[in-house]
Amino acid sequence: MTDLPTVGVVVATNRHGPYLAEALASVAAQTYPAIDLVVVDDGSPDPEAVRRTAAAAGVRSLRLEPSGVSAARNAGVDHVAGELLVFLDDDDRWHPERIARQVDALLARPDAVVSYCGMRSIDPEGSQIAPADQRQVADEHEVLRRRTGIVAPNVMVRRSAFDAVGRLDPALRYGEDLDLVLRLALAGPFVFVPGPLVDYRAHASNVTRDYRPLALGIGRVLHAHLAAARAAGRDDLVDDLRESLDAHARWIAWSCVRAVRREAGERRWGAIPGELAWAATHAPTAPAAWVRGRRRQAGRPEPLGPAPSATGAPGASPALPRSCGPA
Repeated sequence: MTDLPTVGVVVATNRHGPYLAEALASVAAQTYPAIDLVVVDDGSPDPEAVRRTAAAAGVRSLRLEPSGVSAARNAGVDHVAGELLVFLDDDDRWHPERIARQVDALLARPDAVVSYCGMRSIDPEGSQIAPADQRQVADEHEVLRRRTGIVAPNVMVRRSAFDAVGRLDPALRYGEDLDLVLRLALAGPFVFVPGPLVDYRAHASNVTRDYRPLALGIGRVLHAHLAAARAAGRDDLVDDLRESLDAHARWIAWSCVRAVRREAGERRWGAIPGELAWAATHAPTAPAAWVRGRRRQAGRPEPLGPAPSATGAPGASPALPRSCGPA
């Protein structure tokens, strides 16, 4: 094929973590030839180490004052060529066919604004701990309901669509990728590329091992989109976002149970009442949401499966979810 579109790849990091070199190596190993990559150092405490790692991989780097993952990614977009954009976290990695297959999917669907692929969870050593379970969505309603995992690490987005919806919101520290995906859902179709092409690494330094800030951030995003749908008179989207909020309440309860088990395992008995109280305060609708979720599943002959952990809804992954940016 001639005239391949260039893919701009942005790696935003605010640390020199132990997996950055592997992440960059996974980009170098791509079978797709037309890639423009930049590492954005978002105020890391050791900028020289980040610069050396990028230089050793033959990659240019950009240094910013601490600005947050959204601003760092937006800045990276301004420094890469390409009509297609992809974001890579500094502790994740790609399979060699990832870019090629997602480009093919978008070339085959000129009306699609996003392609997304399977994403599995791996442990710090790189062994699988949860398989990819993403599936094709039928329309924007299934994206808003978050019936499958579509997040920053596994999407490829057309630059034109990224710019048209307003890019990533620099005001958001958590849930910024969910906010972008929800806006893109109303801009055009999403196309799925099957297979585990992205490895999300779960480890002790993940940004959202404390689920509370992520829970609050995702809740704010969902409520903001719900208010916008109501203001626009889009009752169909209101229903979608209510279902997404139900899933979020169930995820908070699920995360609370995980936290309680962890505290009990470490014999930190005094921390358990606080965990339970926080979940009761911020997810009081979880029992009713669980009942509604079961009823919805019963009414679907071919359910799309549990909402993904990476977007803040309950999923099968044993790893605590995170917002998809550097820690």
